[in-house]
Amino acid sequence: MPASAAGFRLAARLEQVGFSDIVNIRNRVMELRAQGETVYQFGGGEPYRPTPDYIKDAIHSALRENKTRYAPSSGIPELRQAVADKLRGRNHIDAGEQNVIVVNGGMQGLFGAFQSVVNPGDDVLIFAPYWTPIKDLVAHCQGRLVLVPTDEAREKGFRETLARYATEQTRAIYFNTPTNPTGVVFTREETEEVAQFAIDRELVVIADEAYEDIVFDGEHVSIASLEGMLERTITTFTLSKSYAMTGWRIGYAVAGEPWMTGLRKATLYSSNGVSTPTQWAALAALTTASDFLETSCAAYLERRDLLLAGLNELGLSCALPAGAFYAFPDVKTISKDSREASELLLNRARVATVPGVVFGPQGEGHVRFSFSTSIETIEAGLESMRRNL
Repeated sequence: MPASAAGFRLAARLEQVGFSDIVNIRNRVMELRAQGETVYQFGGGEPYRPTPDYIKDAIHSALRENKTRYAPSSGIPELRQAVADKLRGRNHIDAGEQNVIVVNGGMQGLFGAFQSVVNPGDDVLIFAPYWTPIKDLVAHCQGRLVLVPTDEAREKGFRETLARYATEQTRAIYFNTPTNPTGVVFTREETEEVAQFAIDRELVVIADEAYEDIVFDGEHVSIASLEGMLERTITTFTLSKSYAMTGWRIGYAVAGEPWMTGLRKATLYSSNGVSTPTQWAALAALTTASDFLETSCAAYLERRDLLLAGLNELGLSCALPAGAFYAFPDVKTISKDSREASELLLNRARVATVPGVVFGPQGEGHVRFSFSTSIETIEAGLESMRRNL
């Protein structure tokens, strides 16, 4: 008898957890390409550059030296120390090795963070548009996501706006800068306002700094570096975007107690840690002298400016993203429905984007373009849009 006929059901905690719309778009692109169609891919969320050779060499060395046994579930001491040094030097976060845990990419860090903080019925404030998996990470905790429009906060003040959306059940703030999908980089003053609100209301901040090294305008400010914030902040980082290591699945989180205990438990009883050879490669990424971060940022800036000029020329008004590698133009001249606009771009111009509504109702009327691609793809995609829209 099939399981469904026997009346089996998933655990309630998974009932509100969905699958990514972005995966569905990727599948549609693969279909078209399988039919021999040329598709200009602007929907992806990973660096276009390959992983640097010095990182690949490090994993080869680890394998040759038989560094393949179980590592401590929180990470090898050498890597945790290197991360702590980086956090103090670059992020100005006063962290020691005891404050660091190595995780399987930024996603596992975020999963552990929400599991450590959010109880059923708790509210989590998030600036919107927002990166869609956060909704499902909160749903897995049986919490509730409360959307705070970024535009409103920037216009009317962060503390005042957060106060309008906070409830008696508010437990945490998710704070992502630079942001996906808009490329907003929150200023030091804005970050200080969020921090003061968290202190005043006794809230925890879950900070996502996946794009910390891709900033074009302004500065990246780690909220945990501000006075009074280290003890109330869990900050997650990934090597995926900075070092083009998306498939390596490695990142790290920084926190004090009791949050570090929660992160350790969530990691221990899910993956029991990160691949040992991969950790030695991550150590090389953080400690090898290289211009990879600088040249990557310069290349993204060139691509940003090329794409933005083309989009605005086409009448698709787009605010200048200050960081990350996404553009979020207004596409109401194509369709007010962002799903329809994205479909029309794909069907008419063979340009693959992500509908803005996927990132929350504040994203409606927009689509997300990634400019982490070749100059040739950007130029060809823009030309196809000029001809076919």
